Amino acid sequence: MCRVYGVVRDSYNSWRRRGDSARRKEDGELYVLIKQIFDRHDGCYGSPKITKELHKLGIRIGQKRVARLMKEHGLRAVKARMYRTKAYSHAFLKASPNLIVDIKLTRPDQLWVGDVTYIKMPDGSWQYLSVIMDRFSRRILAWSMSDKRNAALTIATLKRAIQNRGWPKEVIFHSDKGVEYIAQAFRKRLSSYGITQSMNRVKEMNDNAYIESFFQDFKTERLKRRVFTTVEQLRAIISEYMRYHNFERSHSSIGYVTPVEYESKMWA
Repeated sequence: MCRVYGVVRDSYNSWRRRGDSARRKEDGELYVLIKQIFDRHDGCYGSPKITKELHKLGIRIGQKRVARLMKEHGLRAVKARMYRTKAYSHAFLKASPNLIVDIKLTRPDQLWVGDVTYIKMPDGSWQYLSVIMDRFSRRILAWSMSDKRNAALTIATLKRAIQNRGWPKEVIFHSDKGVEYIAQAFRKRLSSYGITQSMNRVKEMNDNAYIESFFQDFKTERLKRRVFTTVEQLRAIISEYMRYHNFERSHSSIGYVTPVEYESKMWA
């Protein structure tokens, strides 16, 4: 074969003795770390976040190389499908003005955003998940779940957020125009806490994009990959993900750190 292809026999034998190149050996070692990070985050991290995690470990590597190694080994992060919740067509008649169009965030507890999403149970019934997020740090402050989408659900979430944050002052609460946020009972509760209400503009679907993005990630990373048959099992999945989101999941919008880390740096 050496004669057929014009290869010097000594060169061929030398190549066999050397074995894999140093680059290939290094790729193998890097892949082990990449796979560990990929598995630790249940296949939810793509090459950008994995690259950042490797940088935190002191490993100098480019995103293109990480992406190549992931592709070679068939590692593909799960992706969220974009969707929009339906707003009530009459809601704008009672809506509060949008106060966050040009807002500059400088601290936690300056702007809270809330929304409600629906989750279909295996028996065909529905559960409704209400969440409040601190938009500065992306930290989930509180959540509640019920089989009814009403003001009682959003009030329960608001009460927990207030308790968890120690009754902060000068907070703006922003949401869509759902009836559970326009309800007089909810508005009175906001006022009693000294919180100013803000709502989406008419036909502006991106005003509450952060909390909608959170729901997309949650459904993609957990609900579509976990089996649950009871409300108790669903609550356990939600509780685990909220902890993961706040304490373990890095976020590109805040410098690839967790919400808890971001707030800790702010107060340091």
